[in-house]
Amino acid sequence: MKHLKFATIGFLATLVGVTTLLSSTLFAENGDNDKSRLASLAKFTRVVATIEKYYVDDISIDEIVKKSVEGLLTNLDAHSSYLDAKHFKDLKIQTEGEFGGLGITVGQRDGALTVIAPMEGTPADKAGVKAGDIILKINQQSTLNMTIDEAVNVMRGKPGTKIELTLVREGETKPLIITIIRDIIKIESVYSRMIENENILYVRVVSFDKNIVADVQEAISKHKNLKGIVLDLRNNPGGLLNQAVGLVDLFVDDGVIVSQKGRVTSENAEYTATKAGTITKTPLVVLVNAGSASASEIVSGSLQDHKRAVIIGEKTFGKGSVQAVLPVVDDEALRLTIARYYLPSGRTIQAVGVTPDIIVYQGEVPHKNNEQALKEKDLKKHLEGELQKVEDTQEKAKEKKNKENLKSADKEIVSSENLLKDLQLKSAVDIVKVLSIKK
Repeated sequence: MKHLKFATIGFLATLVGVTTLLSSTLFAENGDNDKSRLASLAKFTRVVATIEKYYVDDISIDEIVKKSVEGLLTNLDAHSSYLDAKHFKDLKIQTEGEFGGLGITVGQRDGALTVIAPMEGTPADKAGVKAGDIILKINQQSTLNMTIDEAVNVMRGKPGTKIELTLVREGETKPLIITIIRDIIKIESVYSRMIENENILYVRVVSFDKNIVADVQEAISKHKNLKGIVLDLRNNPGGLLNQAVGLVDLFVDDGVIVSQKGRVTSENAEYTATKAGTITKTPLVVLVNAGSASASEIVSGSLQDHKRAVIIGEKTFGKGSVQAVLPVVDDEALRLTIARYYLPSGRTIQAVGVTPDIIVYQGEVPHKNNEQALKEKDLKKHLEGELQKVEDTQEKAKEKKNKENLKSADKEIVSSENLLKDLQLKSAVDIVKVLSIKK
């Protein structure tokens, strides 16, 4: 140990000597800032060299640098990360609208791995995962100090394989353990339905992939003289900025949609609305909740600032930063936070979110069925046998009709029955009715 101590001191002294020799001219020419910069880089070089030489396991310089970069990006903020070849490929696949895994979007909130939103119809959604759930464990592996990319990497896997999530949910007294079967995630990013007995179009945007604007335009163009539109962005984790801008542009004909401001002036940008093809007269209501993040917050917040839509639901997630994918070498890149988004009014989304104009919590619409009313079958001398025959026939007919109606409703309409199960959507429809009268 004595020899090692001196060897280490000698090793460090040699590096310091070389650094001083190389940098003396630069110090004189460029002043204190460059002196501090070079000293810091020299410190990093010494740390890397020391680890390479003395760490208990054999570790290559490439591994050390990779781990250093990963640690650096993780400590900057929750959304910056290092993308190796696999993660870079996964990112590109995800923005194309199809990828493997659970169908869950996660983020960091107060240091905890939190579900931003389960994507509709995916294994996570079907298993009961909800926006706001904190993921405590993945297959018995604690998520404490786990990065978002590490968590995603663990959760993705071969379709058909099982994964177990331990979740902490508000209102539950103990953690929930949910088993999910992985699958190929194919997302129908946009779908539309007419509200039953109303000339109101319901448009659901699940995530912002590359086809959102065109798909929403197509959905609206199929219906003429609409009383109003309900745009559902609940549990929408975001996606491509240009699609968020384009979606707002469908409903706003003038002014700033969103701006981004960063440290580097060249990264500052302002996106404005155009008049061509704008739908300005049709009443619009937007649904959001805690699972609405990033691009969906830009859309809802911008429409709110322009007073073009009434926003209904719950406060959004609060992810208002811009990440750029910057190539490093070959098929590796940095996903780096370079700016923050600002809405037309100048307010930021980051860590604040969008507060709806009307707060409505998730739940069913309170309503009563008149089941206490006296019916013929309750009378004493009723012919029970004959009633049973009639009821059997009616039940079969009703069941058949319900199945047919359900299929039709799923594909074409939101039924009155389904509307009563969704208080937020029912509120949105009621607001559209009021706006259409005022129009």
